[in-house]
Amino acid sequence: MTSTGPRAPSAPTDRDERARRLAGLVSQVATGDRAAFESLYDETSPLVHGTALRVLRDPDLAAELTQDVMVEVWRTAPRFDAGRGSVAAWIATMAHRRAVDRVRSVQSQRTRDDLVGVRDYSRPYDDVAETVEHNEERDRVTDCLGSLTDLQREAVMSAYYGGLTYREVADSAGVALPTVKSRIRDGLNRLRDCLGVDL
Repeated sequence: MTSTGPRAPSAPTDRDERARRLAGLVSQVATGDRAAFESLYDETSPLVHGTALRVLRDPDLAAELTQDVMVEVWRTAPRFDAGRGSVAAWIATMAHRRAVDRVRSVQSQRTRDDLVGVRDYSRPYDDVAETVEHNEERDRVTDCLGSLTDLQREAVMSAYYGGLTYREVADSAGVALPTVKSRIRDGLNRLRDCLGVDL
């Protein structure tokens, strides 16, 4: 019968040793030790970059975020609490949160841009445009378009026949957005009068 004596303590694993080494480096970084920060950076920046890349899926953004996170590590090292987890987990969590924040920020900006595009694309006098498009008397329509100034005609044609937003018309003409809106509004008013469209 084999005796079951006290179990020998297990030998420290590479992971345990690394965790202790990183904790020691963070303690030194907390005192402003730049050499310790360089070592910590070398050890943990690949983890930060990998975490960021998985979330952002853009190597340039991930590289930029890696720098931001490592600067934050330098600043917040004195607040690291080993009782709440390992250094690697602390830094990975920081990287993940920042990456998610970046994704949300980009999505919010896209949503704002989309809303601006929708507002720019809302066109007054849509029934005038439909009348112009569906009018069987093409000659009359052509004559009425000919009554517009060159600038009005170009703006109206770009917006209603070219399918461009007001902002795109402004960009292609190299003028301010309010100028394009004014040209289109005035042009549509003249078309309305010429075609006898009731609004």
